[in-house]
Amino acid sequence: MAEKKSIFAKAVEAAKSVVAKPAAKKVVAKPAAKKVVAKPAAKKVVAKPAAKKVVAKPAAKKVVAKSQGSSTNKTFKKYDAKANESYMSKNQMKHFKDILAEWKNELSHDIDKTVSHMQDELTSYADPNDRASQESDMALELRNRDRERKLIKKIEQTIRNIDNDEYGYCEQCGEEIGLNRLQARPTATLCIDCKTLDEIREKQMAK
Repeated sequence: MAEKKSIFAKAVEAAKSVVAKPAAKKVVAKPAAKKVVAKPAAKKVVAKPAAKKVVAKPAAKKVVAKSQGSSTNKTFKKYDAKANESYMSKNQMKHFKDILAEWKNELSHDIDKTVSHMQDELTSYADPNDRASQESDMALELRNRDRERKLIKKIEQTIRNIDNDEYGYCEQCGEEIGLNRLQARPTATLCIDCKTLDEIREKQMAK
């Protein structure tokens, strides 16, 4: 009987030891932390300054149009002399007088047109460069017109010489100036030889 109790007591103790062991905790895997990807910072947009609008300045207007009939480049109508026609005949005198009168009218018209045009186009420019350009053009035109006024006086004197039958002969030597030379320059008062000597003297005086 005592032996049965001993066996029974051992069995109870064995059962207790089995019950006493706690059950192993179930390990639940924690979800992996999400990887946070840093978003790139937005680029700061810097507004570019607007380009300055360049306003082209008006160019200085040319004050005066140059005259078409220049005293040095003008071509005159040629006189066709008849066979055995005498030098400085009435027809020749009339031919050169008509040429000179027409030339004088052209020059007078150009001078009047220049003065009128200068008054119309005269502008005070704020820009010093434009103002200087305008003044330079005006000075050049005024010098040209001054030469033309002097030429008009010479033409008037030449017409008086025609009226007095003194036209066509050299003022220094009295020889014929020649039709060819007069047709090239109707206001000529010297023959080609005397004119050449005068030019030589002028060059020597200038030295």
